[in-house]
Amino acid sequence: MRTTIRIDDELLRTLKEQARKEDTPLTRLLDRTLRAGIRASPKLSARNRRHRERSYAMGPPRIKLDKALALAAALEDEEIVRKVLGRK
Repeated sequence: MRTTIRIDDELLRTLKEQARKEDTPLTRLLDRTLRAGIRASPKLSARNRRHRERSYAMGPPRIKLDKALALAAALEDEEIVRKVLGRK
């Protein structure tokens, strides 16, 4: 299948150089390299420990949470006004 991908310039130079050394088409080298990466992927993830996010008590809220949306809207309005006034 034909597709377009974006590859870092330095990486592409390295791949082309490797393909020249092996006297193989770049497409075949890319296929082989990608397959090897995919096969190696589960092995790498199995070694990694599971990440666990820690939670911390932050104390009681300092604002009324039932008014949070109104507060967010007011802060957003203030920011819009600040940006508009800054353009003049």
